[in-house]
Amino acid sequence: MSGNKVKKKIKTVKIDIDKCNGCRACEMICSAFHAEPKYSSNNPARSRIRVIRDPLRDVYVPVYAGDYAVAECAGRDKYTIEGKEYDECASCRASCPSRDEFKEPDSGLPLKCDMCEGEDEPLCVRWCLVDALTIEEREEEVEEGEERDELEIGLESLADRYGIEKILETVARMNKKE
Repeated sequence: MSGNKVKKKIKTVKIDIDKCNGCRACEMICSAFHAEPKYSSNNPARSRIRVIRDPLRDVYVPVYAGDYAVAECAGRDKYTIEGKEYDECASCRASCPSRDEFKEPDSGLPLKCDMCEGEDEPLCVRWCLVDALTIEEREEEVEEGEERDELEIGLESLADRYGIEKILETVARMNKKE
């Protein structure tokens, strides 16, 4: 890292759980947008946003996928809100080894919200009919550095899971087929 600070526009999805009615339109459009080819199928497991539900209180909490975590977190805290106990993992945004949320169902690779890259705004925000999801933009000073791309993150995840030797063997075998 160079240590230089630069101003960068940061877009985030702001979530108002008081407005969410649990319709899951955000999950559906996200999974369709990320299908291959685009909009060809609908599998909520591919969605970069999940709606967590508390049926007793009729509360729905949209949670969108954050960064990949190499290891399980050390904290397994529980929170009590209005007499109901919640596990910290339930609303965690990370894709990590301890759970299946926010992982590509076929490959197991981590998923991360890409804000529907190429679109004017995230489709979950556009399709939310009750405005529980809105886009928030702010300027923030961040350290200048290289951003990791999807390939690097995916390879790191595979290396953590299978080991670098297995990946190198597989790539060599694939290279021979060509």
